[in-house]
Formats: sequence, structure tokens, C-alpha cells
Amino acid sequence: MRFQAIDLFTLLPELVVLITACVVLIVDLYLPEERKDVNQLISFAGLGIAIAAVGVVGLAWGPTPTYAFGDAFVRDPMSDLLKGAVLVVTLLAFAYSARYMRERDMWVGEFHVLVLFALLGILIMISANGFLVMYLGLELLALCLYALVAFNRDSSTGAEAAMKYFVLGALGSGMLLYGISMLYGATGALGFAPVAEAVATQGMENRILVFGLVFVIIGIAFKFGAVPFHMWIPDVYQGAPGPVALFLSSAPKVAAFAMAVRILVDGLPGLASEWSEILVILSVLSLAIGNVVAIAQSNIKRMLGYSTISHVGFIFLGLLAGTPDGYAAAMFYAVVYALMAAGAFGVLVMISHQGFEAESLDDLKGLGERDPWLAAMMTLVMFSMAGVPPLVGFMAKLLVLQAVIDIGLVWLAIVAVVFSIVGAFYYLRVVKMIYFDKPELDAAVDGSRDARIAVSINGLSMLVLGMFPATLLALCEAAF
Repeated sequence: MRFQAIDLFTLLPELVVLITACVVLIVDLYLPEERKDVNQLISFAGLGIAIAAVGVVGLAWGPTPTYAFGDAFVRDPMSDLLKGAVLVVTLLAFAYSARYMRERDMWVGEFHVLVLFALLGILIMISANGFLVMYLGLELLALCLYALVAFNRDSSTGAEAAMKYFVLGALGSGMLLYGISMLYGATGALGFAPVAEAVATQGMENRILVFGLVFVIIGIAFKFGAVPFHMWIPDVYQGAPGPVALFLSSAPKVAAFAMAVRILVDGLPGLASEWSEILVILSVLSLAIGNVVAIAQSNIKRMLGYSTISHVGFIFLGLLAGTPDGYAAAMFYAVVYALMAAGAFGVLVMISHQGFEAESLDDLKGLGERDPWLAAMMTLVMFSMAGVPPLVGFMAKLLVLQAVIDIGLVWLAIVAVVFSIVGAFYYLRVVKMIYFDKPELDAAVDGSRDARIAVSINGLSMLVLGMFPATLLALCEAAF
């Protein structure tokens, strides 16, 4: 029996993350307490792995796809870009988290190991070329996130959020797995390419394929948090520690986009007309409920949770277009949203301090007086989420709307614009509180160098990518 040789460049990002996670775990376990500085050792290990992995993705970058593990794992332009985005977001998450976790005695090896293994699950999902590898990456990510949400053992809200997330996440995974089993039963294959060939032959004549498609889309919608499978998002964002909510709101959404593209575009292109119709319903519901309900929120974490739901609606708009331009626009939107979510939650983490969690909208009042630079960065992020030109959020929305109009769904584009205008209210409300309301507290803001650099990169990237979107857009278009 001959084994296929594996090109290590195909697996380099995953190998670097895996090895570093194992090293951090072992070093933290075996070094005597009096001989180690956990704060420095683990934080530098976490930051080092993110930086190294970004470099590795750059080394592995290439236009020609390469495969491993019997074609079950693929490295292609789409995986390169999405991995780079996820690794940058993870680096930002580590930079934002240091003071917050130290003050609450949670800056320990286990936090970094869980984040790194969650990152590994995301990287596996992005490069999955079959249902089995996709599901393995998804479960690795999900199990780590369940533990991270409940990481603050003294928080009853965190424990409740983790339990809700676990129950609903298990339900979503079960739906996805059931759909995968039906697709396997109908096609006799687990790889996306063989499944696509079988679907092209059978089409709508095989009802098992249609039922399998429905359950798979339900699983994808659960992971995205699209309406009506959105129940877990606001509760989990509110109950999770700030840095965990930051990571949860950004990187896994990129993984969910990769899962949707791999399964629907690569695996089920023969059923595109069917899954596009389902995505139309999910996108309209997500845009409507996400934006309308967010207005009523006084807790900013819950507000950002419903905001996430509305942004998922835009990502679905790009996917349902069923064209390369639509897929590229959705990919552009997913990457940009990950950066915007990281910036918004990053500011909340920075203004939280020992004994105080920034959760209410009132906590942002007067931030312009307390810390003008931090207020300016938060303003850029909020304006970008609202779609105000010339920030990148405007360009992301414009590209998606153009893709929808190109296929003749003008009414859908109008619906998206209307609800975007509705959503602009609660983003502008945050800006109003930052600059025009008097501060209700005078607590110190995180002034550490790492956090300042991270929030500056995050905020200014909204402006730079909005004014010069061509490079990122070209990379997204090259993936399709």
C-alpha cells in the first residue's frame, strides 16, 4: 500500500498553530510556578503563533490549489485569504485581552490553548474539501468555544450563556450531520467534488438530496446565527467574557462563510436555484429582525449581537446571487465584518476594568472626553458598520447590493437598503453618546501599548480599506 506524499506547505498554518498550542500547554503544565512568569510566557507564545502563522500563510500563498490527505484537505486562494484574515483577528484578540484577563485572574495557559485550538478548528474548516473534514473542524471549534464562553467560573451569566450555546450548538451540529448523512446516502461520497458530480446527474429527481440540502442549510444558518436560528447570539455575547465575545463575534463568522461556500458552491452547485431561494428568506428575516430588535437594546453587547444577525443577512445576499461577483462580494463582506466586530468589542474590552464590565450603552457616554483617540476609533468602526462612505463598510454593502441587482433582484436590494437605514440609527446613537453626552464614570481606560496599537490598526483599517479597496477585492475575486 502506497501513501500519498504530503506537501507541507499545504499544512503549514495548521501545523504551526497545533505545535504552538501543544508547546504552550506543556510548558504551562510542567514549569514550576516560582520559575515561570505565566503572563509573559503565555502571552508572548500566543502573539508569536499568530504572527508566525500569518507569515506562513504568506509563504504558502499561490494561485494553484494543492491537496493533502487524499484530496480531503485543500489550500487555494480562498483559503489563503480567509486564513490570513482569521489569524490577524486572533492576533488583535490577544492584544486586546491582556489587561482584561490579568485583572480577573484568567490570563492563564488554558485560555490561550483553547483559543489556539479554536483557531485550528477554523483553519481546518476553511481548507476542508469534504464533509468529514469540515465536520471535524467545526466540532473542534465548537467545543473550544463552549469552554471559552464559560471561562469565568465566577459568572452565573457566563455559565447560563455557555449552557444555552452548548444546547443550541449541539442541535445545529445534529441538523448539519443529519443533512450530511442524507447527502452521503444519496451520492455515496463525502468529498465535495464527487458529491457535486452526483448532484449534477440526479438533481431534483432525488428527494433525499433536497431534504439533505434543507438540513445542511439549517446547520449553516445555526453557525452563522441567521434568523430564525439566531436565539443564542445575544445571550452568548452578553454572558461571555469580553475577549471571548470579541473572538466569537469575528473569527468564527469567517469560518461559517467558508463552510457555506465549500458546501453550497463547491459541493451542491447543481442545487443552486433551490438553496438560493432558501437564502433569500433567511437574508430578509435576518436583515429585518436584526436591525429592528437592535434598536430596543440598552446592553451594547446584545445590540452588537443583533447587529451581527443583520450583517449575516448581507453575507447571504452575496451568496444567493450565485455568481462569482456575488461570492467575491460576500467574501469581502465577511472579512470586513470580522475586522469591524473585533474593533467594536475591542473598545468595550479596553474600557472595562477590574470590577467593572462595559455592557450598557451608558458606559460609552463621554468617551470623547475621557479618551479622544479611542473614541475616534470606535466612531470609525460604528460608521463603517452603518455603511457610511468612505469607510469600508459602505463599500462592502455596495458590492453585495450590486451583485443582487445584477441578477435582477432589485426588490431585494431595496429591502436591504431600507433596513440598513433603520440600522444606522443604533450605530449613530452610540456615536452621539460618545461625543454629546456627559460621562457617567471616570474609570481608567486600558492604556497598554499592545491594546493601543491593536485599536489603532482596527480603526484606521476601516478608513484605509474603504478608500483603497481594490487589493482586498482583487484577492476575493481571485478566489472564484
